[in-house]
Amino acid sequence: MRAFRIAYDGTGYYGFQRQPDVSTVEDTIFDALRSLEVLAPDADKPAGYAAAGRTDAGVSALAQTITLEGPDWLTPRALNAELPAAVRAWAVADVPDSFHATHDATRRTYTYHLYAPPAAGDSSATPAKIEQSVDDDRFHAACEALSGPHDFHNLTPDDHNTERSPTLSAARDGDYLVLTVIAGGFARELVRRLVSLAQDVGTGAVSLAKIERTLSSESLPGHEGIAPAPPEPLVLTAVDYPGLEFTVDEDAASSARAVFETRRIDRQTGARVAGQVADGIQ
Repeated sequence: MRAFRIAYDGTGYYGFQRQPDVSTVEDTIFDALRSLEVLAPDADKPAGYAAAGRTDAGVSALAQTITLEGPDWLTPRALNAELPAAVRAWAVADVPDSFHATHDATRRTYTYHLYAPPAAGDSSATPAKIEQSVDDDRFHAACEALSGPHDFHNLTPDDHNTERSPTLSAARDGDYLVLTVIAGGFARELVRRLVSLAQDVGTGAVSLAKIERTLSSESLPGHEGIAPAPPEPLVLTAVDYPGLEFTVDEDAASSARAVFETRRIDRQTGARVAGQVADGIQ
């Protein structure tokens, strides 16, 4: 049994978990394993297979973790040879036969990069920037109110197992608030809906009382529902397994860094182009 750390750019995929007729990260990994003849052509999934989480469409990951039975030669570098550039294995650990990537994870950490300029007056700010500006004190108060054990039935489409105990914290980085959400596990869309609610409080669109109402036992009517924040700024950044140490495959990690650095440059270039167009429209 082996556990692999997997990083991926989720913007081109319909989530992690495989689905019929659409491209997912899990399908991509299984295709690579078939090409390596680790997975038989007619097999549903690898022996011993499990994954740490099921990220939504558009969500990326630094430390998604999968387990499967595989030969010693199946290193991250070998797996990457059959994976597309957007999906990179970069570390590995031998694990006991009883190990389960989902159930043995004790903590998962997500990071959301929220565009939220400070609410302080800026005479040069564009209307879009003003509309999305956030009061940091209100945003931090929302994070505190949403942290701890609650029933989040109003913040997920799930209809059971909705009691969770997340910790939310945020740090300002220029025009962005970097929101970190940590919990043992998450209901579907919970992180993105937490972001939406905290943002609404931070912009002044709703008061802190909306959080109390959302966390109550009563279901919110449809017109008061909390929509999930966009998925692209969200990253699964850590999955913790006590006592388990991963060995970084330096060649695979170097390849992964190069891939994602290139993607960073491409997107920065795209932002500059869009900025020139926006600035040039009179």
